[in-house]
Parts: sequence; C-alpha cells; structure tokens
Amino acid sequence: MTSTIPHAVLIPEPAQGHVTPFIHLAKLLHRRGFYITFVNSEYNHRRLLKSRGPNSLNGVDGFRFEAIPDGLPPSDDDDVTQDIAQLCLSQAKHSVVPFRDLLQRLNTTLDSPAVTCVVADGVMTFAYKVAEEMGIPAVLFWTTSACGFMGYLHFAELIRRGYTPFKDESFLTNGYLETRIDWVPGMPNIRLRDFPSFIRTTDPDEAMLNFDGNEAQYARTASGVILNTFDDLENPVLQAMAAIIPNLYTIGPLPLLLAKTQISAPVIGSSLWKEDLSCVQWLDTKEAGTVVYINFGSITVVTAEQLKEFALGLRNSAYPFLWVLRPDLVRGEKATLPDDFEGNGKVVSWCEQEEVLAHRAVGAFLTHCGWNSTVESICGGVPMICWPFFAEQTTNCRYACGEWGVGVEMEGEVKREVVERMVKEVMEGEKGLEMRRRAREWREVAEAAVAQGGSSFAGMERLVHHLRTGCFTEYSASSS
Repeated sequence: MTSTIPHAVLIPEPAQGHVTPFIHLAKLLHRRGFYITFVNSEYNHRRLLKSRGPNSLNGVDGFRFEAIPDGLPPSDDDDVTQDIAQLCLSQAKHSVVPFRDLLQRLNTTLDSPAVTCVVADGVMTFAYKVAEEMGIPAVLFWTTSACGFMGYLHFAELIRRGYTPFKDESFLTNGYLETRIDWVPGMPNIRLRDFPSFIRTTDPDEAMLNFDGNEAQYARTASGVILNTFDDLENPVLQAMAAIIPNLYTIGPLPLLLAKTQISAPVIGSSLWKEDLSCVQWLDTKEAGTVVYINFGSITVVTAEQLKEFALGLRNSAYPFLWVLRPDLVRGEKATLPDDFEGNGKVVSWCEQEEVLAHRAVGAFLTHCGWNSTVESICGGVPMICWPFFAEQTTNCRYACGEWGVGVEMEGEVKREVVERMVKEVMEGEKGLEMRRRAREWREVAEAAVAQGGSSFAGMERLVHHLRTGCFTEYSASSS
C-alpha cells in the first residue's frame, strides 16, 4: 500500500447519536480515496458485533475498525447506552494513552498507510490533542446542530453572567426559564429554556454543564470544525459562528450527501441494536401519510406512567403507528405496554430510521428531537411532534417549531388526551398541513445543498482538501 493514500482516523463519542454521523462521514471519505480507521470503545465494539454479526466490521478494503477502553467498569448489561456524564469524564482521563498507543501502532504497521489526519468528536478533544502532540493534522466533528453547538459555546458566558447555576430549585418552575437572552450571536430571542438542558442545575459542579462548556471552547482554535447541517437551514447561526470559528465545514444532511454516492459506498452499518427489518414491509401495507412513527432515540428514558400515557394517547388517536420501544426505554425496568393496550400498530425494539422516515406511509414523527432524528425527518419531509428530553434537544425543538415550521412541541406532563390531540392536529389539522408543506420545502432545499454546486457539496470538497493537505479555506455561509 503506497504512502500517497491518505489515512483518516475517526473517533466518535461512543453513543448511537454520534456513531451514526461518524459512519456516514467515514463512508464519504472512503469513497474519496481515504483509508479509514474507525475507533470505537471496546464496549461499543462488542455491541456492534452483536447487532451486525461477527464478520460485519471487517472485510471492506481500506476500512478497518479498532477499539480502545473507555475506563468504565465492566457492565452486566451490554445492550444499553452508558451513563453519558460518566462516559465523557472517564474517557477524558482513561482513553488518552490507549488512543496514543493506537496511533503509534497504526503508524508502524505494514498493512496500512501512515495516519495523515484525525477526525475527533467535538466532546472528545483529548483525541484531538493527542493527534496534535504527535504532529498529525486533526479536526473536530460536532454532531449537534449549529444552534445547539452555539448554545454550548456560550455556557461559559451564561455562568459568568450569573444565569446558571440556578439559585434554587424553584427557578425550574417559576418562569425563570422564559428569560430571554439577547446577546448570543445569530440567536435572537433565545430563551434560557432553549439552551442545552445542562444549564438547568443548581450545582456549580454539574458534570455536563462544565464538561460540554469546556469542550466547546476548543473549537475556537481548532484547525477545522465539521457540522452536519446545511447553510440555508441554520444561516443566521452559521453566519455568526463564522466570525468565531472561520474554519467551519457544513456538510449535511449527511444521509442525503451519502445517498449521492451510495452505490459505491461500503456496506457498513452503525446501529448498536439489532434492527427489525420487517418495518418497511409493514409500512408497505399502509396508505400514504397515515402512519405515526415514534422513536425517542438511544438515550431518552421515560417513566412507566409516561409510557402508558403515550400508549393510550396513540390508541385513542386511531392512527396506525410504528413504535420503537428500546428494552431500556423505561427508567429502571423493561419497557412494556399497559395490559389494556390494544393499538393499531407495530412495536419493534429498533429499526432503520432513515428508511422508515423516507417511506411514503409515514405522516408524522413523535420524536425527542435528537439532531440525527431531526435531520432525518427533514430529509424525509416528515413533520414532527417534539418531546425533547435533554442536552441540545431543547434547542433543536425551539428551531424546528419556531424557526423552520416543521414541528410542534408537546409541553408539560405527558397526558393521553394531549398525545391524542397533537397526533390528530399534525395528521389532519390545518397546522399539520402547513407543517407538511414546510417539511417538503426543507427537503427540497436540503437536496439542493448536497447536489453538485450546493453549499454542503462545496463544504465536503473543502473538507477533503483540508484533510489531504492540512490547509483550510475560510467558511462563508451562503445567504438565504
């Protein structure tokens, strides 16, 4: 293998919402002639082998998987998402030496070219710093929305100005979260409740408030920052961000960009759970736009009472539904539907979400507003019923509902009558019709962004040039 082949090492935060876009990017780079080493945690490596099969992670020429320890103690259950705060803090402390050893080994092995660049997760800056110390060019990939990332960038300022931590628990319910912040660039009229949820604490030592806020600051001086978004969708935020971080690469939506090269892209899955492949066949039996799809992602947990209210609200709406019920969805117990539930739908433990949201039968998406889910919903032209759980899902919800016109937020306690009303509103009401129209328009804009000559197509070209040469050209958001 000649030394002229570029070798990119990609290392995502080992959670499903990070692994998926990293796999998309790895496939795109592989298609552009890069040798790929994809680095999982040992825990997630085992999960991928379990969900995809023992021979699924190798066999594609020029695309290899490696694993390093995350430092957490062994788990009795190898099919759940780990505690995110513990995982982040543990990796920052315990994964540095294993990652350095891996890069050194890759640079001395004879069966692959020397490492020429590292793409590190935005919340795994330890990997970025290791690469820099070894003289290997590196960039950061923030798998959030631009608006969510801008929120993290301003955690430190929110702390400095005294907005967070909260003085006491009453600030969570007394209207304080409605406080408007007018000094975040590109985000006028943003409220405290719209920031990533880690600000909602009374503890000055709250792990994720400090960790994510600190990690975000490294982007200000990084040689490159990648975002899975497109210019027209988040233009005001991106224009403002370019003044802070001039070396941005907007390359989304990654599912659509990858679809342009899908014929030649390696067949490598990213799901950490085994997918139920019967979903699409079931959807094929339904009329266009009649199915409600429900999936709260890989991290959200609900109470047994909330699950019951969602179930009965869906039943009472009378619409057919496809519901992803992870085994660990209910906090502290196995997710099971109430005994009196007789619904007109299909329940699975996991599915191929991109394919589901692209299906003609799906008319609405009840979602936690994770960024991958939001992007995939836009790609499918599907309106959203938004029930954010944590992190920047609250920010995504604010923009989906208030700026992009493709979502409606479910606020307050989960009640069956509210679930029923909102499903009917989106599926058959005037507001739902308008949301569906806007969703289709955004899908068309997204497709234009990844087409030749589009902003994300150009962003990918710039990124490839950067990773091949170490040189970047300044980002300039196309005007919307």
